[in-house]
Amino acid sequence: MKLRHDALYASRRSPVLARNVVSTSQPLAAQAGLRMLLAGGNAADAALASAIALTVLEPTGNGLGSDAYAIIWDGKELHGLNASGRAPAAWSPERFAGADAMPQRGWESVTVPGAVSAWREISDKFGKLPFEKLFEPAIEYASRGFAVSPIIATLWEKGGNLLGKQPGFAEAFLPGGKAPKAGELFINRAIAESLTDIAETGGESFYRGRLAAKIAAFAKENGAVLTEEDLGNHKTDWVGTISQSFGKVKLHEIPPNGQGISALIALGILRHTNIADHAPDSVEALHLEIEAMKLAFADMHEYVADLDHMRDVTVEHLLSDDYLKSRAALIDANKAQDFKAGAPKHGGTVYVTAADESGMMVSFIQSNYMGFGSGVVVPGTSISLQNRGFGFTLKDGHPNQVAGGKRPFQTIIPGFLMGDDGNPVMSFGVMGGPMQSQGHLQMTLRTQLWGQDPQTAADAPRWQALSGLEVAVEASVGADVIEALKAKGHDIKVEAPDSTNFGFGGAQLIAKTDAGYVAGSDPRKDGCAVGY
Repeated sequence: MKLRHDALYASRRSPVLARNVVSTSQPLAAQAGLRMLLAGGNAADAALASAIALTVLEPTGNGLGSDAYAIIWDGKELHGLNASGRAPAAWSPERFAGADAMPQRGWESVTVPGAVSAWREISDKFGKLPFEKLFEPAIEYASRGFAVSPIIATLWEKGGNLLGKQPGFAEAFLPGGKAPKAGELFINRAIAESLTDIAETGGESFYRGRLAAKIAAFAKENGAVLTEEDLGNHKTDWVGTISQSFGKVKLHEIPPNGQGISALIALGILRHTNIADHAPDSVEALHLEIEAMKLAFADMHEYVADLDHMRDVTVEHLLSDDYLKSRAALIDANKAQDFKAGAPKHGGTVYVTAADESGMMVSFIQSNYMGFGSGVVVPGTSISLQNRGFGFTLKDGHPNQVAGGKRPFQTIIPGFLMGDDGNPVMSFGVMGGPMQSQGHLQMTLRTQLWGQDPQTAADAPRWQALSGLEVAVEASVGADVIEALKAKGHDIKVEAPDSTNFGFGGAQLIAKTDAGYVAGSDPRKDGCAVGY
């Protein structure tokens, strides 16, 4: 890509230019990845070391009980990994009978965690360094302690107020009964011990050993049905990618059970509009993007589930160009609408990206879903468990209806752009629940349609379609644009600069250039890009 840095937006950070680079949401985690590169490792080693360190440094968004996905360019081929876990075998619609929705917190929201299996799988397939070495920075931060960074401290306090009474939470994350403050040293010897166990056993302890037994025993103690057998049956899947063309690039996403397909749907819809005629921060462009995203979400919520259960409406149906053209025709340039699903068949998360001089680029994401996830933490281990079970629906007959051994709908998605010449263009991700696919759309358009470099794109104001006609926008969009969007019928919720009401996430991006790479990191989190 051509490097064009415009100091248009608030942070005015400069992008990082280097032959080897790591970008993630916490500075010490970025340095953990850089240490692996300096030790002779590659981008896979760097991404994994950063991800492992983030379980210690940013427990507000991920932990040892997270799920994970990755898209990896190995220099010749693109690979997609789905390491999300499945529901306990004993789950069924009957178990949740009488409820209006799946439980949001606690043991009944916990599915089998997949992040640890992703670390081992990627290390075995692509890594250069010994698996145990990838854990050294994380174990050091856990055992010696680290100073909690400001944004994470704020989220930690909020999580503690919400989840402090969940099983095991206070013991692990509220020393002295309260969350650590910004700059305060936090030591977590329990997670240091768990990380050491995982490193020494190649992850086996987590699924078929000491840690698996502890997880299952604590589940049983609390009336949950997650068993050692459920953990032992977990497997990751190399699933490839699905993609959507836009101009001279293709956006690649992991196939469902994730929401990445909604970014592809929206991008495909926008291909059939005149968005290229408008400036990136204009009301016309924002209106088209928002309407396309709402159309994509309407279909996603109706049809997307574990890929094995999408038997009626398939990925191919949803990405059909004729269908996307028909959906684009529904957009009114002058009026916001509350779209419903179409008929395509006729008849708190952390993200890491790393790239190295050999050409390898890694897009990796892991998450506990909502902040600290379920709030459940296994005593003596600091294994905080995700709440991905909340992603299921209880609607009878829906492809995403809860069932044992089934993957729930997921929000976490890594992104990757490839050129129409078959060469890599950009590895990137945007954190924040339903913001992620919307962020993928915005980052793709900003860098590829409007030529912004990764840091400028990360700094730019964002929007997020909520529900119905509701749209959250950052105040930096500008008062005139906000009023113009309201005039089109959008119900605008304005995010103040110091607010965390709507969670616009954090973006990390690495783009390929003739001289190496250019990276951007998000000022909305404690983001950091480093390289050499």
